[in-house]
Amino acid sequence: MAAFAVLFVGSASADDDRQRAYGEMSIKQNCSRCHAVALTDESAHPEAPAFRNLSQRYPIEALAEALAEGISVGHPDMPEFRAEPEEIGAIIAYIESLQR
Repeated sequence: MAAFAVLFVGSASADDDRQRAYGEMSIKQNCSRCHAVALTDESAHPEAPAFRNLSQRYPIEALAEALAEGISVGHPDMPEFRAEPEEIGAIIAYIESLQR
């Protein structure tokens, strides 16, 4: 039974890692032009918040609805961004992993 538990936890952890990696890839492709998207980088756009600090502004899980409907606010020249349904959980997981 203990071996099954270790395999299950290991599998869940690997799935979590894959989901965060997918979220990181999506964010780097769509957001890094303006936003700091890692733990130590700086935002290229002065009005674009660093993703590692988003929890200071919003509950991270509340971003899911905005990602699904299309984020159209933020810094004034931010393009509208809409995530695909399978991306949303991955993006949220990655952003949560950055929070300080």
